[in-house]
Amino acid sequence: MSHFYFLPGASGNTHFWQPLLTKYLNTPHTCKIISYPGFYNEPPVPHIQSFEQLSDHVLLQIQCPSIVVAQSMGGLFAIRAALEAKSFMKGLVLVATSGGISLDEFDIDDWRADIQKQNAQMPDWFIETQANYEKELISIKIPVLLIWADEDPISPLAIALKLKSYLPQAELKVIPSTSHHFASLHSEEIKGYIDEHFDLF
Repeated sequence: MSHFYFLPGASGNTHFWQPLLTKYLNTPHTCKIISYPGFYNEPPVPHIQSFEQLSDHVLLQIQCPSIVVAQSMGGLFAIRAALEAKSFMKGLVLVATSGGISLDEFDIDDWRADIQKQNAQMPDWFIETQANYEKELISIKIPVLLIWADEDPISPLAIALKLKSYLPQAELKVIPSTSHHFASLHSEEIKGYIDEHFDLF
């Protein structure tokens, strides 16, 4: 049996992963979505006033050996967990994320203005974070599965290829899509990739 933790993207939308979680019902595996206080109808908490504090909060939720599945900005929390909570990390699934590498060389759509329009209460410290784990990625030795769309304007496939060059245990799977949110629309394919990569059944 495996335990999964699912991390949403910048919106904090906990419903994003629901189609994939549903497919793990009636299996021996357990799943939990980690919510972000102050995001997507989650009430804020006084002790989270920075990206680092939110990252600390996410890490504290990971309390057993697990596979962490992360979308977009959630990948920053997942990478930190892989670096700092090694005893709890059995595997990592990164979906359309920067993974904490520099994006200066890539031609990408600016998602920050759009996400702030959708969530006017989103704190500036979250939007402006520049967390960078590029130098530490090579130390991540657990199995990593990268899942990308072939034409995502926010996280292009070139980002996945660069991440793969840093992560010694990474495998890349590509799904035809032009949407940054393709994972919620292709849950059957993604479950198949995860099950195969981690030999779950």
